[in-house]
Amino acid sequence: MNRRYEDGMRSGWTEFEEFVAQCGPRLLRSAWLLTGDRYLAEDLLQSALARSWPKWRRIRDDHPEAYVRRVMINVHASWWRRRWRGEVPHESLPELAVPGDRYGEVDLERTVRQALRRLPARQRAVVVLRYLEDRSVEETAALLDCSAGTVRSQSAKALRTLRGTLPHPAGLLR
Repeated sequence: MNRRYEDGMRSGWTEFEEFVAQCGPRLLRSAWLLTGDRYLAEDLLQSALARSWPKWRRIRDDHPEAYVRRVMINVHASWWRRRWRGEVPHESLPELAVPGDRYGEVDLERTVRQALRRLPARQRAVVVLRYLEDRSVEETAALLDCSAGTVRSQSAKALRTLRGTLPHPAGLLR
C-alpha cells in the first residue's frame, strides 16, 4: 500500500471512531428500541457499524448518523425476515408444572429470595431463623438478642408483607 492511502485510512478510522463515540449512545438506544433486548441491540449496532465502515469515505460528509440508522433498520429487517417462528399458538393452555419440575423450583426459589431481600433486616432474620431454619421463638429470640414478643411481632409483620408480595402463596406449600 502506498503511504498516502495508509494516511487516509488512518485519518478515516480516527473520524469513524469519533463518530461512534459521539453518536454511539443514540444509535444504541435506537437499536434497543428496535430489538427490545440490550444484547441484540449491541449486536445490531455492531453489524450496522461494520457494514458502514467500508463506505465511510463516501458517507462521512453526508449525514453519517442517518446512514448508519438506515443500515441498522435494514439489518434488523433481515434478521426479522430470517427468524424462524418456532412457537405455535394453541387454543388451550399447557399443563401445569409437574412434580419435580426443576425450572419451576428455580423460579420459586428466586421469587422467595427476592421477596426476602425486600424485607427489613430484622424481619428477614426472623423469617430465616423461624421458618427456613425451623427454630423456636425462644431460640430465635436468643440468637437475635431480643424478646420472644419481638420475634412474634416481627414474624407477623414479615409474613403479612410476604403474603402481599409473593404471587402465589399456595405454591409455597407444595
